Formats: sequence, structure tokens, C-alpha cells
Amino acid sequence: MWSSKTTMMLAIAAIALMMFLSSASADDVVALTEETFENEVGKDRAALVEFYAPWCGHCKRLAPEYEQLGASFKKTKSVLIAKVDCDEHKSVCGKYGVSGYPTIQWFPKGSLEPKKYEGARTAEALAAFVNIEAGTNVKIASVASSVVVLSPNNFDEVVFDETKDVLVEFYAPWCGHCKALAPIYEKVAAAFNLDKDVVIANVDADKYKDLAEKYGVSGYPTLKFFPKSNKAGENYDGGRDLDDFVAFINEKCGTYRDGKGQLTSKAGIIASLDDLVKEFVSADSNEKKAVYSRLEEEVKKLKGSSARHGDLYLKLAKKGMEKGADYAKNEIQRLERMLEKSAQQKQMNSLSRRTSYLSLLDLPVIEEPFLSVQRGDMICNS
Repeated sequence: MWSSKTTMMLAIAAIALMMFLSSASADDVVALTEETFENEVGKDRAALVEFYAPWCGHCKRLAPEYEQLGASFKKTKSVLIAKVDCDEHKSVCGKYGVSGYPTIQWFPKGSLEPKKYEGARTAEALAAFVNIEAGTNVKIASVASSVVVLSPNNFDEVVFDETKDVLVEFYAPWCGHCKALAPIYEKVAAAFNLDKDVVIANVDADKYKDLAEKYGVSGYPTLKFFPKSNKAGENYDGGRDLDDFVAFINEKCGTYRDGKGQLTSKAGIIASLDDLVKEFVSADSNEKKAVYSRLEEEVKKLKGSSARHGDLYLKLAKKGMEKGADYAKNEIQRLERMLEKSAQQKQMNSLSRRTSYLSLLDLPVIEEPFLSVQRGDMICNS
């Protein structure tokens, strides 16, 4: 039988590996730095590189097109679609004569002598240019939007749903600020796409002026938040970077996402159960049943996603009582085998959420193997 110390160390190592895998998926557009530029460009594949500045409005408008280009060429091994932040990596941009943003340059295979791209800044035009230069035949992949489009026909149905927290952008198609916000807003929607209680939506306020007037919209973009508890709505006055929106949604909706839609280490943790979980872990076999009964009573008081997480707390606690040390050892080994395999985003979200519960049980004194039972079970059950 493994000691509690050994069991804990193995469980933590397995979780660290899982967290690495959950965050290891590469972006479609490769971000280059002063250190990595010449390791990636001018080698055994050609490269299209966008030199940009984060504050540049033209760069922001190009971003969704360029990301779509990157997604389309992701599986084309002979071509790299990349970008360089010139605010952070000035020496690289200076070396290649960049004086305005965005500047897009083509680097043939094996060459650091670029050719400047002078065409239209659309995914289709960029793809046509790359296909000619590289001799490829890649077509632009369509990217489904995660933003819910509102109109007078569905506005009330979506926004006034008391089971949903809804963020709404009132925009105008001709508005420059709206165009700059669009790729960021799309990323916000994608980040929370798997949280069914959260809706990221927009409405063309120029087309549906009555809706804009009803909600006091006088400038674009205007963002309003309609939480479950306040369908009168409240103004969103926060920042307009991805991290600002993510922090706002997490705080208001009780979600735990980062900007890429990955679950954070706090996902699934129910603070009100902390003390009982700790008591359960430290209890002997006879005391566990009594603590488990109290845990059941507390879980019955939970609602929404917390109730679902609470049910898993109970399931794991019950297995911890029933199956003992051998179960823990076997589950850790199975967990390690699973982590060697790739998983879909939805599956990784599930694994990450289950892992979060386990952080509560990283206690200095553990007499029984409940910690590792939870770690193994949370990873392996869907």
C-alpha cells in the first residue's frame, strides 16, 4: 500500500501534466519574439508575418481576418502564418524596416529577405497571395461565430431568460470602434461558449433603432449586462480588452474561464463546502459516515452549477469510503494513461473542473487515501 505522501505526490504530478496538456494547444497564428523569429522564419518553410501594434485600429480590424487565415493554413506544413508585436519586440520590427502598422511581409523558404504584401487585408486576398507565392491551394475555412445575433424577433426571448446571464453589445456596422471591438468580442463569446448559463450577444442598433432607443443607446458600441437577477439591465463600463471582459463575466456569473476558454484552478470549487471536505479527509472510517451525511445536507441547499458540482463532491466522497487505497492507486495509473492521449476541448474542460475540486484536499495531514481517490475519479469520469 502506498503511503499518503507518495499517493499525494503522484496525484499532484499527474494533475500538473494534465494542466499542461490542457493549455498546450497552439494558436493558429504563431506569435514570434526577438528570440524565436530567426528560429522559425527563413528555415525550411515559407512565412507570412504581420508586424503589428496592440493599440493600432487597423491591426485590430485585420485581426479576425488574419486569424481566419492562420486557421486555414494550420495544417499546411510548408507555410507559417505568424505575427510580431512591435511594441514588445522593436528590434525585430526595426530590422525589417517596419515603420507603420500593420506591415505584412512574405519570407520565402530559406530566406530572411522579405517581400512586402500590398494587397487587400481580407482572409481571401491574403490566402490568394500565399497560394501564389508558396504554390499551395488552400481555401479559407469558415469560422462559426459564438456571438448570438439579436433582433426584435428574439431579443426578449434571449435577454429576459431568467436562467441566463446575458451581455449585449449595441453596435453600428459603420462604427470604427465597433469594428475594432468585433474580434475581441468574438473571443469573449468563444471563451464562454460551453457555459450554457452565459450568453454573449449583439444587436445592430443602427438597423433596429427602436431597441437602441428603448435602452438609451446614444453611442456605439454600448454594452449592457442583463444578469439573471436584473433583467432591467445595467451598463457595462469596464475595459474593452479580452481580459477585462473575462474578469467581468467571471465575477458577475460565477464562472471560472481564462481568455482561451480554459477553466481556471478555481473552477468547480464550492467555498461553502471547504470546512466539511477538510473534516471528511481528516476523519477516521467511523466518523466519515457522519460527516458525509452533513455534506449531503449542505449539497441539497445548492442551486444551478453549484448543485451539479456538489453532486460530484458526494459521488467522490462515497467512493472514497467504499473503495480504499487500491482504488486510489488504480485510478491514478488510469489517469496517467488518459493524460498521454489527446482530448477535445469540452473533455479538457471537464477534466480541469474535476481537478479543481482536488485542490481543497491538498492538506498537510492526510490519514486516508481520499485525496487521490478524488484526483483519479475526477479525471476519469465524464
